Amino acid sequence: MLRRARIALALSWLVGSPVALLAQSRPSVLPATIPIFPLQDVMLFPGVPRPLHIFEPRYREMLLYALAGDRVIGMVMLQPGHEREYYGHPPIYPVGCAGVIENVEALPDGRYNVVLRGLTKFRVKSEDKSYAYRIAEVEAIPETLTDEQRDSLRRHRPQLLELLSTVVPDDQEPTPDEIPDEELVNGLAQYLVMEPRDRLDLLELSSPLERAEALIDLLARGAALQ
Repeated sequence: MLRRARIALALSWLVGSPVALLAQSRPSVLPATIPIFPLQDVMLFPGVPRPLHIFEPRYREMLLYALAGDRVIGMVMLQPGHEREYYGHPPIYPVGCAGVIENVEALPDGRYNVVLRGLTKFRVKSEDKSYAYRIAEVEAIPETLTDEQRDSLRRHRPQLLELLSTVVPDDQEPTPDEIPDEELVNGLAQYLVMEPRDRLDLLELSSPLERAEALIDLLARGAALQ
């Protein structure tokens, strides 16, 4: 009953508002229970925005549930062979990234365009499979850097910018100097073309420094930028 009330509240708030900008304060702590959105490629990293197009009825309901609560959705990757159970609860990898809904556009036909910004990595502990969409009990996986590690990451920045320059047009600035090193690394990991399993491997690493080093090695071996 509470879940239905939350969804009804979100739906009434969106009606008549083709573009809803979410100005509320951004959650800083991962809720213990969140809706999860499984895809074939887990493309969400901490601190990085990602646009989503929500069209399946069960995920429209999931979105309304999230909007009526903490505005947090967890992105996870489907395991191979998920096609047989796609419309049920196909198997997923346990590590994903939670994001906060920052912008949502309600389209006339009931679909939604959403911008999700990465909050933190998480591990799925258990799932509630009694609903059409998926609700999981999760635990956060924080990523921290020591001062020494931050210095090491900063030394990788020129090489990371060089990698970024290979995928942006010549007439565009690769990235403003004010973008933090962590977001630069995570943005590259999220948006560069690579195999989904390689992207998940990057997400599962324990820090942005390890991710930067692995990303540089991955690109040097020609496994990305197809």
